[in-house]
Amino acid sequence: MEYHNPVLLHASVDGLNIKPDGVYVDVTFGGGGHSKEILSRLGPEGKLFAFDQDEDALANALQDERFTLINENFRFIKRFLRFYGLKSVDGILADLGVSSHQFDVAERGFSTRFDAGLDMRMSQKNDLNAYKIVNEYEEADLKRVFLDYGELKNAPALARTIVEAREIQLIKTTDELKEVLAKYLPDRVRNKILAQIYQAIRIEVNQEMDVLKEFLEQSLEVLKPEGRLSVISYHSLEDRLVKRFMKNGMFEGEPERDFFGNFSVPFKTVGKLIVPDKEEIKLNNRARSAKLRIAEKK
Repeated sequence: MEYHNPVLLHASVDGLNIKPDGVYVDVTFGGGGHSKEILSRLGPEGKLFAFDQDEDALANALQDERFTLINENFRFIKRFLRFYGLKSVDGILADLGVSSHQFDVAERGFSTRFDAGLDMRMSQKNDLNAYKIVNEYEEADLKRVFLDYGELKNAPALARTIVEAREIQLIKTTDELKEVLAKYLPDRVRNKILAQIYQAIRIEVNQEMDVLKEFLEQSLEVLKPEGRLSVISYHSLEDRLVKRFMKNGMFEGEPERDFFGNFSVPFKTVGKLIVPDKEEIKLNNRARSAKLRIAEKK
């Protein structure tokens, strides 16, 4: 399977303000598009470390002495950089969400287009999958998943319907799930509602919001002063976390004021929100919901 075009390629890498001899991290390697662009701007002394928990991505490893690919979840960025003898880096890039490749491989269960087993794991090493969530979660937990991660107003009804259906017969495939929830999928909004349902289950399977929080907190620890953080997100839940953390270094509440009444914050935002232009969206449909934010550590 081909990995598709990297989203906001030049803008996201420009945001890192790359030094030829610097050390950088691409925490979402995928097809390697962003990594190739970073390497093209590094000199012989520069280094790039990349993370990807998906074994499929290992086939795309770049043959370059300056490059190291780590087959792990980027929630462990600090631990593995330490393993490689690094306490600090000059820049970190993250392209969040599911890769085009993962959507296009039917058996992974990410896409609403195909029938497949209920999986949705970004790493096959994970124990939790979509099947366990749909067939084993309590009704209250299913409601929480659909409400918090799918922002679905009818989350209680969706949860109740799934629980009632699985008491008769376990729900094993994505088509069976669609059939169970058919009455909530009118033609005019079918794809939109299905995308929200799949997103909710996928986020729960992969603990995406917890992973993002852990990554952002650790990025602050491992970035050097004036180091850059460049993050592409694809839905409002991710973008709100990224925006808030870049603004004040917190996910909730407000930062403390100093003696003079000024907020003490760890980042300064660089430029404004960047979104793809019409041409990029035309070439790469996955880019349509992308939002890029860039910040520099003070």
